[in-house]
Amino acid sequence: MSSHPTHLAIDTSTTALSLGLSHQGRVLLHTEEAGHRQSQRILPAIGALLAEAGLAVADVDAVVYAQGPGAFTGLRIGIGVAQGLAAPWDTPLIGIPCLDAVAALAPDEPCVLAATDARMGEVFYAWFDTRAGQRLSDYAVGSAQEIRLPPGCEHGVGVGNAFALTDAVLPVAGRALMPGAEHYLQLAASGRYTATDAQHAALLYVRDKVALTAAEQAARKAGA
Repeated sequence: MSSHPTHLAIDTSTTALSLGLSHQGRVLLHTEEAGHRQSQRILPAIGALLAEAGLAVADVDAVVYAQGPGAFTGLRIGIGVAQGLAAPWDTPLIGIPCLDAVAALAPDEPCVLAATDARMGEVFYAWFDTRAGQRLSDYAVGSAQEIRLPPGCEHGVGVGNAFALTDAVLPVAGRALMPGAEHYLQLAASGRYTATDAQHAALLYVRDKVALTAAEQAARKAGA
């Protein structure tokens, strides 16, 4: 593989469709608010991106995908397309945890809370030292009120769309920013994430149950 490998990045972890293509030091991007049309829009958008670069799917050295946690349906679309593109050519896949990409938006900080909207009154979150390139906690999901600073951190900064939630009281102040495909490309280029084949590519789940029954929803509302 060359010093400038060709990477295709797919981020469908939110309602946006974010794609990126890095080739010979050049980065091409495509971002649109696709909503429920991600499955319809993703392949034509990838085709247009490759055509703009004068490339075919076989020219891609690795497919980078958002691994989660995030929107369940979107993540399944993303990994499914990534596997479908990679399998015929034995192209490696590189999964990037979504919270890692969020944390990368607050670089050179010793204590970063990456927090995103998990719906159902909860947030996905993890703590990072972006100065050292280390994760300080497990990936987790829960109420904003239960999040605590990790050992060794007296204060911190936050980033992620959970900081736009009006009913979430988070332990640090933060900016409601979210990453795009370009940030996944940057993390893949760091060499810190292991490549795998299409068959063994997987998503990162932190919530055992992705849906609540009507009775469970009523019980949760009553408890709140």
